[in-house]
Amino acid sequence: MKKILLCCSAGMSTSMLVQRMQKAAEARGEACVIEAHAVTSFDEQIQEFDVCLLGPQVKFQLETLSEQASQYGKKVAAIAPMDYGMMKGDAVLDQALALID
Repeated sequence: MKKILLCCSAGMSTSMLVQRMQKAAEARGEACVIEAHAVTSFDEQIQEFDVCLLGPQVKFQLETLSEQASQYGKKVAAIAPMDYGMMKGDAVLDQALALID
């Protein structure tokens, strides 16, 4: 079971993307837990997940959050703005899975 965390400003704008990623994972038979949370809860959340992807609105925090995540051996990356804007669940899922494997 792979656990994917999406972080954005408030945890709201990524909820639709989470749904699309879950549909893509189900279609592939990939067992995933995917959740969206506000970036303010990153510290508590990162320990529970395998990887974190950041929404474009919090991408500027990538370096800081990557350093925090590395303490737990976790990776953080920014979601490509085009994939985020077009809500490409399959592409964002691919990005997350590539960071885990």
